[in-house]
Amino acid sequence: MAIVVGLTGNMASGKSTVATILKELGAYIIDADAIGHQIIGKGQPAWHDIVEEFGKEVLLADGSVNRKRLGEIVFSDREKLKRLNAITHPRIREEIERRIELIKKSSPRAIIVVDAALLIEVGSHRKVEVVVVVTASKEQLIKRAMEKFCLTEDEAKKRLGAQMPQEEKLKYADFVIDNSGSLEKTTEAVRGLYDELKRMEAEGFQTKRG
Repeated sequence: MAIVVGLTGNMASGKSTVATILKELGAYIIDADAIGHQIIGKGQPAWHDIVEEFGKEVLLADGSVNRKRLGEIVFSDREKLKRLNAITHPRIREEIERRIELIKKSSPRAIIVVDAALLIEVGSHRKVEVVVVVTASKEQLIKRAMEKFCLTEDEAKKRLGAQMPQEEKLKYADFVIDNSGSLEKTTEAVRGLYDELKRMEAEGFQTKRG
């Protein structure tokens, strides 16, 4: 039977790299961030809620959400971040569940990976069979975040500070992928993880989380 895997990690941990490798190995990937982009598209229900909550200052000239501006607002105010999450997360979760069911119907023995930065924070770890946490050193997280998202050091620290600490996420992990080293080392670790997931699927692994 299909196994649903929750893949998570802090910003710039290399979670997307791990997801890409898993996809190349044959896993089905559901990208929560990509779904998040879709649901706040101009004219969507979440778009209307965001404009009502945060005002038109978070819109670009074409009417689409200015994600950078919205990020500046919510990552400097935890209460505003909570309000944004209340708008987006239920809709993201609903779409993820819909896609999982579609994959299960078409591929009953699939390895389905839900790539979600906030998997644990929003309680979605309870809806998967296996939790995989991707880690890197704090210094690497800051450096990578600055490069990937064009942030200042203070901005990167602020965004990382708004997330659940890496050490806390590790308490929920069934498997850990250390992405502190080379791409080759990470690839080798992910191959080992995929082999283990395939073995578990073949043996009829049952969820321990219900």
